[in-house]
Amino acid sequence: MRKITIAITILTLMTPLSIFASDGAALYKAKCAACHAADGSGQTPMGKSMKLRDLRSPEVQKQTDKELYDWTANGKDKMPAYKTKLTEADINALVAHMRALAK
Repeated sequence: MRKITIAITILTLMTPLSIFASDGAALYKAKCAACHAADGSGQTPMGKSMKLRDLRSPEVQKQTDKELYDWTANGKDKMPAYKTKLTEADINALVAHMRALAK
């Protein structure tokens, strides 16, 4: 019984976050808000030190969905790549959430 419990615990810890995340907002909170802030402003200690752009700004919002997707998946400048950590659906959900932050 103990071996089964240990195996289930290990499998749970190894399960990607995307299985548990119900939407882009949950993913954003888990993966992005520490740097970009809950509201997308970038006004966190890390965001300020890295001089992150406000995700709600016209400068960011004028980017196409493909550009936002590519930046999230492949990284750009200070932004790390998430293509090995998130699924395509997860990244698309994050792009939709970035759009919603501007509203």
